[in-house]
Amino acid sequence: MDKRRQAVWMASLAAMLTSLTLLSGCRTTDERKPDERIELLVSAAVSLQRSMDRIGEAFEQAHPDIRITMNYGSSGALRQQIAEGAPADLFISADTVQMDRLADDGLIARQAVLLGNRLTVVVPADRSDNLPETLEDLAAGEYRAVAIGDPDTVPAGAYAAEALRHAGLLETLEPKLVYGKDVRQVLTYVESGNADAGFVYRTDALLSGAAREAFTLPDDLHAPIRYPAGIVKATAHPEAAARFFAFLTGDAARRIFEADGFVFLYSPDGESS
Repeated sequence: MDKRRQAVWMASLAAMLTSLTLLSGCRTTDERKPDERIELLVSAAVSLQRSMDRIGEAFEQAHPDIRITMNYGSSGALRQQIAEGAPADLFISADTVQMDRLADDGLIARQAVLLGNRLTVVVPADRSDNLPETLEDLAAGEYRAVAIGDPDTVPAGAYAAEALRHAGLLETLEPKLVYGKDVRQVLTYVESGNADAGFVYRTDALLSGAAREAFTLPDDLHAPIRYPAGIVKATAHPEAAARFFAFLTGDAARRIFEADGFVFLYSPDGESS
């Protein structure tokens, strides 16, 4: 083979190898190697932790090709993370406000209301007498510190502040309020005795062994407590995310949520995109 033909052959071989390399790197969104699992990152309100841990495990058993990684926090903080470009495939908020803010910015591909909850006042479990029965009772001198989630980022705190405002007690109780970064921190303040009472979701109160429920707030004092679930538009795995969304809204997840005290509200008619 003369040098000119050899050079042409070598150039053709190099071009072919380059094309094969490029093709092998251009996998479609949810394609993977046979031994490679898709990882879905789910950002969820911390009040969902017990339920979502079990739902994630159940989903992985049914879908061994997908791994679920949970990211728990206050809904406002999680919303801000997603808005600033942090990775997330699904978002489950403890109120519609945070979800709507992402949707209005075009960051949610699909969403639906998933759950409902109730807001309750808890006290340390060893308190057995003079339990508060109304919001007005929290104004008594024996309640020196009342824990509440930061209303700017914690939906439970926003619901509680709305209820206090509606009852005309927000200014009265303001000097007593101790703010938590999320509803679980509020519960911890009460369990540890650092707060004499606190506003948490009823589902959190049911799980605590160191705090007891004093009374549940009337629903007409605040906006309905709703947990929407949504698929983040920037997900790198839309097909896998849709499979997990379907599992979240199915019977297996419903049984877990209801066992933990949530009200299952999902309806296909309520989906939006």
